[in-house]
Amino acid sequence: MTRFVFPRWANKTRDLAGIVLGGAPLYLIAVVWYGFSPKTTDVGYMPEQPVPYSHALHVGELGIDCRYCHNTVDKAAHAAIPPTETCMNCHARIHKTSAKLEPIRASAETGEAVEWVKVHDLPDYVYFNHSAHVTRGVGCVSCHGRVDKMVEVYQHETLSMAWCLDCHRAPEQHLRPVSEVFNMAYEPEGGDQLAVGRKLREQNNINPPIDCSTCHR
Repeated sequence: MTRFVFPRWANKTRDLAGIVLGGAPLYLIAVVWYGFSPKTTDVGYMPEQPVPYSHALHVGELGIDCRYCHNTVDKAAHAAIPPTETCMNCHARIHKTSAKLEPIRASAETGEAVEWVKVHDLPDYVYFNHSAHVTRGVGCVSCHGRVDKMVEVYQHETLSMAWCLDCHRAPEQHLRPVSEVFNMAYEPEGGDQLAVGRKLREQNNINPPIDCSTCHR
């Protein structure tokens, strides 16, 4: 009589092992694709800044225009980080002794810039021009979210290539009158963004390029 070393159900382990080994590469690809995608690694990124600057206070409550601090956003590729002098225009008189503002006062005295940490940091191989977007009617909210409600600014969108291409292929979903670009609370006329966007796209002949050289130069 033949005696079996292993029970009969052990034969099924070969099939199970085949399924596991066959599916492992797909599982690893999925984990790497999702785990390292911009949506996973960047959305919500909120670095600690040297000064606890609140956009919710300055923009939302006080109504300071974006261009007061980021004064090149509609003129150049980069939205300028405000120099210490911009902060001191107000804080030389307001909250003059606040401990939270000590880095600002030290910067004003020494001339050394405050080391702000960049939140929306695109790779070096990506070219993005702020002025080309805001002067054509793409609101700050489309890329940065409701900054006027953020006590601490964080990355609201993925800023991935696919995300950018979605907008370039269908810009009407984000277009608004140029006069409303810096209005965080803007609502399209009639509440129909696509209808307003299509009209503005046609009126202003907006046809964003989608070839590689647009962003990779």
